[in-house]
Amino acid sequence: MATWKRDAASGLIVLVPLLLTLFVVYWIYSQIANFGLLASIESPPLRVGLAIVVFVGLVFAVGYLMRTAVGSVAETYIDDAINRLPGLRVVYNASKMGVETVLAGGSGEFQKPVKVETWDGLRMTAFKTGKSTDDGREIVFIPTSPNITTGFVVEAEPDEIQELDESTEDALTRVLSAGFGEAHDREVEELVD
Repeated sequence: MATWKRDAASGLIVLVPLLLTLFVVYWIYSQIANFGLLASIESPPLRVGLAIVVFVGLVFAVGYLMRTAVGSVAETYIDDAINRLPGLRVVYNASKMGVETVLAGGSGEFQKPVKVETWDGLRMTAFKTGKSTDDGREIVFIPTSPNITTGFVVEAEPDEIQELDESTEDALTRVLSAGFGEAHDREVEELVD
């Protein structure tokens, strides 16, 4: 690859995720800052501060509510109501699963990354779920790339599963990046050395 193409690709790899992240943060801020009474505050620093306080307070209040019986009933009601809406249920469930996956930090659904031979000679990255069938097969989840919220639940014999010596985050990065994450990481490591 020509030097200018490699430089352009490296620049895009850094800037596109950064710009998308900044756009999402700005959009969330603007939605909160222009909501209700906050929109009437003229001082931008005060509006930013209050928007942050309101958002953090809302996150903690909803989080506390979810630990109670009322929160559990409310979550079930919200899930059921949104799952009746054909277009929104896909977005809602995908974003909910994505947030749960990121915030679980590997301690919940994705317990351990493994390789599973799905066809003769073809191995796929999968994650142990910690569950097994009555006949002793382990249940693993094989995510699709780059959308890890979809995939396949597979029952595999324990001897068909190869445990990996890598973290859940590394395996998820490989899947999310459609296999390019490892090469990029090695390239960065070579530059650092």
